[in-house]
Amino acid sequence: MLPALLFVCIARLWLMPLGSSFWVDEMGTAFVVRHAAQDPSLRAVPQVPASIYYWLPRLSSDVFGYSETAYRLPSALALGLALWLVARIAGRLIHPGAGWFAAFACLSLRGFNYQAADARPYALGTLVAAGAFWFLIRWLDRGRWSDAALFTLAAAVLWRVHLVFWPLYAAFALYAAVRLARADTPAGWRQALTVLIACCLSLAPVLMRALSLYRNAGAHVIAPLPSAMDLARSLKPGLVAACALVGALLGRRVGRGPAAGASLILGWWLIPPLALFAFSWATAHSVFVHRYVDVALPGAALAATAAAGVFLPPARWRPASALLGAAVLLLLGGWNHWLPVHHNSGWREAADRIEPGMPVVCPSPFIEARPPVWRPHVPAAGFLYAHLEAYPIHGTPYAFPYEISPEAERFAAGLVRGTLAPAGRFAIYGQGSILSAWRDWFRACPELAGWRDRSLGPFGDVDVIVFERPPGPAVPSGGNR
Repeated sequence: MLPALLFVCIARLWLMPLGSSFWVDEMGTAFVVRHAAQDPSLRAVPQVPASIYYWLPRLSSDVFGYSETAYRLPSALALGLALWLVARIAGRLIHPGAGWFAAFACLSLRGFNYQAADARPYALGTLVAAGAFWFLIRWLDRGRWSDAALFTLAAAVLWRVHLVFWPLYAAFALYAAVRLARADTPAGWRQALTVLIACCLSLAPVLMRALSLYRNAGAHVIAPLPSAMDLARSLKPGLVAACALVGALLGRRVGRGPAAGASLILGWWLIPPLALFAFSWATAHSVFVHRYVDVALPGAALAATAAAGVFLPPARWRPASALLGAAVLLLLGGWNHWLPVHHNSGWREAADRIEPGMPVVCPSPFIEARPPVWRPHVPAAGFLYAHLEAYPIHGTPYAFPYEISPEAERFAAGLVRGTLAPAGRFAIYGQGSILSAWRDWFRACPELAGWRDRSLGPFGDVDVIVFERPPGPAVPSGGNR
């Protein structure tokens, strides 16, 4: 029953959302894959093409063609392998029967499942991190140079997948130091020093690139500074407590925790959120974004499995796993929709509703689209307007910045007088607060007094707002909208 339950969970939570509309960053992925890192518009976002991840969707799209499913399929495969490795780690560190429970504990985390249908580097990062931990365990258990080499290779790749994965190196070091200090590994300090030097040499170029990008980090910050509640939520204490309760209800006896692997589980679970939280406050550049913190979610699942293992006898692992899997399918299946969506962004559906020939105001969804990167009359093309390439519209787009500024207002006023008002109708196409801000600005524009506006959506967090001159005499600006 457990393999069948796992298959149904993966089909529902990972595979069925693959064909839904891209969200903003995925459209950025499509742009990088199509244009490569040398495109001039990527100079505004040098951190984006820095990942080695993009060869995966490029290969997939070469084989299967351009589609949301083709771009996302590598992430689903990568996370499937990561799930298998997490189960193996649970079997090694907690109990031989704990693998199924750890797998369903991962599937109980929305952030973990999100990676599977996301055309972004995070699933690959989770796979490489899980592989690095697995080879680290094998190396310290057996002391073989082959395992040490595989760990070094995985560690060298991890930071090249995404620059924000650096806290995991502290988790690697913690587990190795604990094992070496306790002298419960055949790998000695000399071997450990060799591995450390190899890792440092392989990562030195990435470190230099990260430091060069940090000089302009403030231009790319997309999140406010995290609160203590944000940190607490990222640690998933509810999952750990719930799994401990399930173990207590089914086991009713106290067992031994994973003494040898406790430092690995705690490091994977706690260090990334704590490090990104501390870095955000120390530098005032917040990197505490759920997509960045979610690399720690397998650690939370292992912590939950270990908490259940304190109570579960060996014979109860499989019933407990079935109970957890059934709960995941019931509670996270999104059964109010036949086809669950990956992200609450309907860019594809919104683009299809824009009529041919209509002038379209297109605020960029990327924070980097601000002066001086954005300037009046800039073409609505390039990375900062990747959504217009991913889902072409039938109207005539006009590139607007990410936020309203005096320069943007002057440009908008000239566009109203020269293009929008004479056209008799136009649309605003975008998402979030900037869409509402421009709607209010155009409502207050004297040249558009008496015009009506209506929404064609919403399409998730995306919308198309159409402004139209009413037939007949103009009504006062306070008229029907």
